[in-house]
This record gives sequence, C-alpha cells and structure tokens, in this order.
Amino acid sequence: MAGHPTFPDPDDHGSAPPDHTPRTPGVTVSDTSPAHPPGGAPPLPEAALRLLRDHGVDMPRLRRVLALLADGRWWGADDLVRGTGVAYTLVSSLLKALDEAGELATESAGRQSRVRLARPSGYAGAAGAAGDDLADPVAHLLPRYARAHAELARAVAEGPASDLDLDHVTATAETALRRALFLATRFDLHDRVLLCVGDHDLTSIALTLVCPGARAEVVDIDERVLAHIDALADRLDLRVRTHTADLRLGLPSTVRGVADVVFTDPPYTADGVELFVRRGVEGMADPRRGRVLVAYGASETTPKLAAATQSRLARMDLLFEAVWPDFNRYHGAESIGAASDLYVLRPLTRAPAPPSGDAARVYSQGVNAKEARGGLDAGRARAVLDRVREDLDGRGAADRGRGDGDGRGDGDGRGDGGRTAAGGAEPTLVGEWPSEVSAAGRVRLSTWMDAPAPVGDCAVLNLTGGWERLAARAALASAADTVYALVPSSAACVRDAAGQRGLRALVEPRFRVRFLRGFGADDLTAVRLTRRPPDVDEPGAGAPGGARARAEEGRGGVPEGERAQGVPDAAVDLLLTHVQERAHGTLTATLRAGLVEVSALGGRPANKRTARQAVSTAPWWLAGHTLLDLPEHRFAELRGVAAALLAQV
Repeated sequence: MAGHPTFPDPDDHGSAPPDHTPRTPGVTVSDTSPAHPPGGAPPLPEAALRLLRDHGVDMPRLRRVLALLADGRWWGADDLVRGTGVAYTLVSSLLKALDEAGELATESAGRQSRVRLARPSGYAGAAGAAGDDLADPVAHLLPRYARAHAELARAVAEGPASDLDLDHVTATAETALRRALFLATRFDLHDRVLLCVGDHDLTSIALTLVCPGARAEVVDIDERVLAHIDALADRLDLRVRTHTADLRLGLPSTVRGVADVVFTDPPYTADGVELFVRRGVEGMADPRRGRVLVAYGASETTPKLAAATQSRLARMDLLFEAVWPDFNRYHGAESIGAASDLYVLRPLTRAPAPPSGDAARVYSQGVNAKEARGGLDAGRARAVLDRVREDLDGRGAADRGRGDGDGRGDGDGRGDGGRTAAGGAEPTLVGEWPSEVSAAGRVRLSTWMDAPAPVGDCAVLNLTGGWERLAARAALASAADTVYALVPSSAACVRDAAGQRGLRALVEPRFRVRFLRGFGADDLTAVRLTRRPPDVDEPGAGAPGGARARAEEGRGGVPEGERAQGVPDAAVDLLLTHVQERAHGTLTATLRAGLVEVSALGGRPANKRTARQAVSTAPWWLAGHTLLDLPEHRFAELRGVAAALLAQV
C-alpha cells in the first residue's frame, strides 16, 4: 500500500532497508513477542511466561493483570477484574497458577482475600513498551468535559440502587460520559432525538450535557430511575422526557417512530438483547438512516453466548458497523470482566424480522428469568375464579340486604357494586390463563395495554409470573366497573402499607381499592378495584369519590372542605376520573374533553377553544403522554394540574 505510514515509500531513501533475514520455522530471530516486550523492558519470570503462552494469541489481556500486580500493592480479585476488564474466571485461574508457582503472597481480610507479587521487580516488563495499547476512540476528549464528568459522578452516586430483577449493574460515570462523547462525535445529534431503551446508567443525561442541542426520550420500567432522571433534567435544564413501559408488551405509542439514534444496555440474555433492540428499532423515525448502539458483554470463557446474541441481531437485518471491546465499565458484573463491548448496528430494513425468542422471560435472574417459576396452573386458576364468583355473589347479596338499589357501597369495599354478578356473566380474563379455564377466550396483556378492549362488567387480570409492576396501570386500562388484579403476595404494591398507599394513589379517584389476601392460594393477593359511585353528600353534578369518602377510607388527598385554587374538590375529582376512564388517550386530549364536560356540569360551560387554550398552559411534561406511560412520580402532580385548568375555564 504505497504511501501508507506503516510502509516506506519506494522513494524513501532514509528508511531502513527491509529485513530479508532467512527465518526457520519454530526459531525466533528477534523475539519481540508480547511475552518478551519490545522497548528494552526486562523479560518476565519463567512461570509467568508459561501462563501467558498457554493463553495463546489473547495473552495481552492477561498481561494487563500482571501489569497491575507489578506495582507491589495488595489486590483483591474483583479489583483486578475491574481494573483490566478480564473475566473473573481468568483472573482467578491466573492467581491460582501464580500462587502454585510461589509467585504470590496472600492475606485474608474477613471473607475477602488479597494477593501481591512476592517479587514485583521481576514483573517490571509486564506493561510492555509505552504506547503499546490500541487507541481509545474518545479518551482524548475526556479532559475537555471535566464539569460534565463531575455532574455525572454526583448523579451516579445519588441514583437508585440496582434492581437485580431487572439485571441492573451500574455503569461508571466515566462510561456514561464516554458514551455521550461517542454519540456526539460520531453522529450529528443537534435537534435530533436519542431514544434510550432503559437508562439506569444515565446515558440520556450524559448526552444532553455534552450536546445541549440533542433531545432524549427515555423508556424504562423502573420508576425510581425515571424519577431520578426527571429530577436531574429539571435541575440541569436538559431536554429529556421519560416514559414508563414494560418493554415486553411494547413501546409507548408516543415514542414510536420518533428517534434518530437508539442506545440500550439490555439484559444480557439473547432474548433480552433481541427484545430491547427490537423496541429501539420500533422507536426510530427511519431505521435505515439511523443507528442502534448496544452495550453488550459476555465472558471470554463463554463465546457461544455472544455468538448466539450476535446471530439474533444478524437475523434482525442489522449490520455490525463496529464493535469496540471493553468500551463500557461497571461497578460490578465481575463475571464478564466488569466491562462490556459497544456495538454500532445499522438497520437494513424498516422493520426487523419477527421475534425468535421469549419476550416474557428476558432477564438472567429474578422473577423474570427463564428459570423462574410463576403464573397459574389449572388448579390454582380455578380456585382464583371460584373466589371471584364468591366475592361478587357476596357483595351483591350484601347490597340487596341493605336495600341499596343503586348499587352504592358503604366505603369499606364489601358492598360497592354487585353489578358484575348480575345475570351470571363470566368475567373477562386478561393475561396468561390455562386453557382449561379460558375456553371462552382471553385478552392478551399486550392488547389490553395497547388499546381499549371490549369487556363486560368485570375483568380478572392475571399479573403473576412477573407482571405485578403493572397492577395499577392495567386496572386503569380497563373499562369494567370491577377489576380483580391478581399478584403474588410478595409484590411491592401489596405486601405492606406503603406499597398499598402507592397503588391507591395511582387509581384514585376513579376506583375504590380492597386488598384480598389468600385469594385462591396462600401466596396470592387480589387487588379488587371497583368504580367509585357518585357521592350523594358531595355537591357538583355527581362527582365521584368526594372528600367524605376519602376521609372514611383514611387515605391522602385534599382534606374535606379544602379547595385547590378555589376549585371545588368534586370538580377536580370529576375531571381526574374522566381522564382515568380514558387512560389510553393522550393526556392533552382527555383533559380538553374533560374540561368541556366538567364545566358544563358545573353550570359554567366552556367551549373546545377555551379548553384547548387552558391545556396549552399545562406543564411541559404533560404533552406526549398517556396515563399508561406517565411516570409514577408525575401522578401526584395531576391533581394540581387539574385544579389549575379548571380555574381557567
């Protein structure tokens, strides 16, 4: 290749002549192999040389471990893993071999042990010659962004703990910054959209710090992560919007087809990587003109796992433009070297091939791992449905005994309906149900959450088997008057008073809530939600669930007699109920329609134009959301928003 800096030009008379020394196979003429480093560095002890040679052509990775040990300090195995990116299995086997060769000193510190070289001076050549490492794509940019790194370090330190059920392992602050610099340098993201499919590592915050002209959309199921990102974006004035979603069911409609570039650090199973990347492609405006960046890692001792994942991605018509080894570093994940590679993928089609894996079991551990048990067998399912019928019959009889012909309950959850039992109609089954009990049909949970589904007076949602985080939103998605959401009794939303209060706050004022433990089995709890009837003691055109009912049930909310911004409590409740009964609609649309309806009932009708103008003044985060993808921490602000809008009309 004439003119290439690696090779001398034909006219370059100042170059050294080529070496034509005859070479005999198996005989080294001038040994500059990694075992004998160039640049005059002293050779390594024979025991170390044997270990390196046994590792074959990949020996430079093990040299990293020896280079750290050469400083003579005490090291733990995990520290060596994090410092080198070499898998724990290889590090521990290297340490064992060095120990057997008498090259290590060992000490125990509690459950942990530490090692150091007995003769560190003999390993001075382990690091090789200066500049031997391959160039890092963004290392030269890092010094310019010291302030951004400081902000990210603070954000990572203050962030929520990892959720092992979601395969969380926290990336370092420097990794978040490196990702942002790679994105901002490799791509033109000014006035363009990055979609983060999951963002426990704060890539959205890092990018918008580095490139303020970019906008980021974040989709995640962890409400703590979304609240943290929103708080950071508010404090730093960044263009980041968050959405709640269980990606196994699909991408929120408001972020489909909007992104130019996608970033994801998915669960490290083949099914998990495929699912998260697929959702990312669904979120792209024009996949063939964008890129999908994936942080993915597998131990070098298990290459078949990485091969299976890459095969999945290839079948999705994704071109591997680049793979940067060990680009991402983590506080943990030592089994894969506390590091992962950065894949740069280019979609070749608008829509990837159909899925080939299990979208329900995408995590490597916890309740959603492939090995986890969950769901209902036929016997438990029958017992649950028998309890539903008994509960409905009992509530209907209680209502008839009290003579409550209008079906109103007494506020304790035992007699607030009875409508579902009328005529003996079977409840609508939603989610995974055994064929023995669902011969009449069932509604898929993905269908239920995506659009309003035909339903009778009662729906029973099976949220066991890893779907319990959706309890409140799945209930809001129902048009039924009575909803039973079946979850494990260990679920966060039912196991203690704090979880129960949190669930109530999401579904009020539309529903009254009752928690029924031991529902069909000792380890199951049914959350019974019944449509709140008009409160006869509350003025305001049949407003549901007034202050009296809230006080009786001992819940939060606006105390009796208090008015938000001069607006009657009943009117605010009525507007919120209108929105909650149309949970699939965008919040801006449902609020506009609700303002027209509630103002008319209050005797001061507002037209559509007035309602539209009022909603245009609502907080910025309201737009682009339905109630089903609105982050949980925003629900608490909806009551104030509703009162402010009503005050304007």
